[in-house]
Amino acid sequence: MFNNISPTATTSQQPGSKSLGSLDADIIIKNAPDPIFISDLEGKILSANDAVYELLGFRNDEVLEQSLSRFISAEETREFTAALREVIERGVTRNARLNPQSASGEVIPTTLNASALRDTDGKVIGAIGILRDMRELDKARALADSLIKNAPDPIFVSDLEGKILSANDAVYELLGFRTDEVLEQSLSRFISPAETREFLAALKEVIERGATRNARLNPRSASNEVIPTTLNASALRDPDGKAIGAIGILRDMRELDKARALADSLIKNAPDPIFVSDLEGKILSANDAVYELLGFRPDEVLEQSLSRFISPAETREFLAALKEVIERGTTRNARLNPRSASNEVIPTTLNASALRDPDGKAIGAIGILRDMRAYEKVLQDLQESKSELQEKILDLEKFEEVVVGRELKMIALEKEIENLKRDLEKTKGQGKWT
Repeated sequence: MFNNISPTATTSQQPGSKSLGSLDADIIIKNAPDPIFISDLEGKILSANDAVYELLGFRNDEVLEQSLSRFISAEETREFTAALREVIERGVTRNARLNPQSASGEVIPTTLNASALRDTDGKVIGAIGILRDMRELDKARALADSLIKNAPDPIFVSDLEGKILSANDAVYELLGFRTDEVLEQSLSRFISPAETREFLAALKEVIERGATRNARLNPRSASNEVIPTTLNASALRDPDGKAIGAIGILRDMRELDKARALADSLIKNAPDPIFVSDLEGKILSANDAVYELLGFRPDEVLEQSLSRFISPAETREFLAALKEVIERGTTRNARLNPRSASNEVIPTTLNASALRDPDGKAIGAIGILRDMRAYEKVLQDLQESKSELQEKILDLEKFEEVVVGRELKMIALEKEIENLKRDLEKTKGQGKWT
């Protein structure tokens, strides 16, 4: 910000007046919130703003015209002289560490950013230094280091090239290496070339987005065991917010992978058709019973949306069932009628449960289909038997009606015969048949 600020006039000015450039610089420096000072090329302090006196606790006369070596160690004086040399050569130096001692004897950790102070001919005649008080940041870093060190998960810090700068005990426990076998080593020592490329791509994502999630890494341990892990990484930034590396958290996936392998085995060998889908209904895996049911090859099912096999209305019902799975964990006896490779519509019922990631978040569903054709055939046969039975009952009722009608007619005829007999007897008794 203060490159090429000249202490002398660069425009015409009245005798005894300050140049406009110098006046502007003085105002900017005086009112800047950060401690700012100007030194010559031997490190003598020519001016400083109020923030410098507030930081160090000295009076003006205890700072001005003093060598910076009064406030810092002999070693840091050499480093500051080297920083001045860099300022002369490059015009600027960044984040040099200085630990000046205050009036109360406190050593104050700071970083120094310095730019060249030039005369009207462009010659470097000194440096403008901006100090940044690192006490709070160093406390935060110490706290972060403590959190990392005591975290149960393996955590490491790397630079943007993948060199491991620090790691906690859980990393050494996971990999079985000593500290000196891990620190300052490239992560490529522990993972394959392909995974190294993936890790560098993840680092790029960390720089662009601030984080990356669930990248797969399979580091090789000291005993030569390949350990499946997932990597979650976030950006490590300098005080100016620039990404300078990554903080990586590994999760040992061995037990989870064993559980998944067991689940895959159970699914593969289950007698019922079982499939796994994501939350949009895309089929991620399926067992042989699914292919047998539908008559499709695996490549015609996997990575396909379930909407390829069921109607739009049933697709909406399935997505509603997925929503229920997310909210309640399961759904029961939803009706699906997928169309097979031979174009047959197959009646099924769906029972589904949530598929969750290691953090317990629902990421899909495990669906179990039940072929309802035999059941519906039984229902159809029962319905047909019922219809036949009803027809027979009607026939029996008609037959009964006929038989009863005949019996009633016979009874009536018998009564009529009896009446005729009685009439005949009466006639005989009256002597009409002598």
